[in-house]
Amino acid sequence: MTDPYAAYQHLQFDRPAPRILRITMDRPGKLNAAGHGMHTELARVWRTVDEDRDVSVAILRGAGRGFSSGGDLDLVEDMADDFQVRARLWKEARDLVYNVIDCSKPIVSAMHGPAVGAGLVAGLLADVSIAAESARIIDGHTRLGVAAGDHAAIVWPLLCGMAKAKYHLLLCEPLSGREAERIGLVSLCVPDDELHDRALAVAERLAAGAPSAIRWTKYALNNWLRAAGPTFDTSLALEFLGFTGPEVREGLASLRAKRDPAFDPASPL
Repeated sequence: MTDPYAAYQHLQFDRPAPRILRITMDRPGKLNAAGHGMHTELARVWRTVDEDRDVSVAILRGAGRGFSSGGDLDLVEDMADDFQVRARLWKEARDLVYNVIDCSKPIVSAMHGPAVGAGLVAGLLADVSIAAESARIIDGHTRLGVAAGDHAAIVWPLLCGMAKAKYHLLLCEPLSGREAERIGLVSLCVPDDELHDRALAVAERLAAGAPSAIRWTKYALNNWLRAAGPTFDTSLALEFLGFTGPEVREGLASLRAKRDPAFDPASPL
């Protein structure tokens, strides 16, 4: 039988227990930043999981010192420079959110260290999100000079309320794992040395449960997210509109130079 995961080059897979698939983002030296290849695979893998009859639960984690350090700066520059790249990444960003929401199998995320960008999208949209105490969760869109698009508008207000969502999304204020649990952004916070064992234990409980009852409960609950689809689509469109403007150029330059950005305050808006 053909391995449905053999074609994936930027994600690693193992099966730590019966009917559990563990997906590991692994990009050495880049803290698992999502470059072109990983971004494509993160969007696509949830359809493969949904269709895999041997999998009841998926776990998403990051290799090494962090969960995901966000978008690769070369990818960001390509998006700003090339319409074709921008159009492809827009579709992948949309598919990533909807594919996680529509995957019938429950997903458990295990986040430690930096948790940013495309990895964070799947991490916070997971059905059970577990953060280590060391987790540093940041939505850095406005620091880059684009609107908080991908997942933020669809799920942050629902998880932690509008006031907290605006504070963290407008200011790019980081959250520790403990603070993320306190405000309801993640399901659980655990000590670092317990993270992967706890994620596996939760996945094993889900895998041992009534499959249709769990999957249908997930489907029904995710109608809250589907109902917010127009809000998400707007936020994503505005994010990608930002990639055509001057603010992302300054944001990108400042990140490369490791300095504070100097955005023009005289916006035409």
